[in-house]
Amino acid sequence: MTGQAPAHVVLVRPHRFHPNPLTAADNAFQHDVTAPSDEIARRARREVGGLAEVLTAAGVEVHIFEDEGAATPDSVFPNNWLSTHEDGTVVLYPMCAPNRRAERRADVVTHLRERFAVRRVLDLSGYEDRSRFLEGTGAMVLDHVGRIAYACRSRRLDPELFALTCTELGYAPLLMDAADRDGTPVYHTNVLMSVGSEVAVVGSEMIRDPGQRERVLGSLRGSGRDVVEISEDQVQGFLGNCLEVSGRDGPALVMSARAAGKLSTAQRRRIERSCRILTAEVPTIEAAGGSVRCMIAGIHLPREQAPSSTGMPSARITVVPQTV
Repeated sequence: MTGQAPAHVVLVRPHRFHPNPLTAADNAFQHDVTAPSDEIARRARREVGGLAEVLTAAGVEVHIFEDEGAATPDSVFPNNWLSTHEDGTVVLYPMCAPNRRAERRADVVTHLRERFAVRRVLDLSGYEDRSRFLEGTGAMVLDHVGRIAYACRSRRLDPELFALTCTELGYAPLLMDAADRDGTPVYHTNVLMSVGSEVAVVGSEMIRDPGQRERVLGSLRGSGRDVVEISEDQVQGFLGNCLEVSGRDGPALVMSARAAGKLSTAQRRRIERSCRILTAEVPTIEAAGGSVRCMIAGIHLPREQAPSSTGMPSARITVVPQTV
């Protein structure tokens, strides 16, 4: 479970899911769903369960937390408020939309403490009171091995807080500007790019400044990764919103079925040189402006005890009931 790709992940299964009206202003990926609210919620629950099954079948350990409340419509995206690190650090992040702040859950941190070696909790949530935001591994894409944090400038990322967090965690910050063809800034970096162990996927054409673009591409290539550049249309189809995980048969890149359908034959071939591609159907959740990577909070924490010499245990889904 070390390195770039986590073998354990956190998912949150919402019971009253719907696209969040408070995030629609700056999330160009978000759109309304024309269906009864109960049907939307049912579809979202099913999609989270389907992603969990895909991950578990590949040998990834899945920890599911239920969200039965109606006040947190974006709780299905836990990577925005939580990140974990190999030195035992758990980070809690400040969220831009007021109704996203209740997504931070003490029971998730308690669960991690009980199963992993949590040595410190870095709570940045107080910066919300000063209107300074940094929405976790949505706002940042982390190269855990090379210790580089890639980030797009947006209202959901305060540059000074980004730099401070990088200093705390020991990452070199690489800040960029990215926008769609209409000039709308990319709201979260993890819809633009993904960094795996041997391959990186990036919507480089959306980094409009040539100097910044070459800096990002040079950094990725300098890390030894094969850089698969994708188009803006592919980014809009959530192809950049993928995550490498570690399964029983090695690394796998998990993405939505919609995103996988955007891959060219050559791009697929390059990715599959280093990892398998896993897909899950998440169209309802994508309507809220995020896809598979947004749904996954990777667990990079060390275990209290070393893994058994017999190899990786059989993966399972651990469902944690919501506590009040």
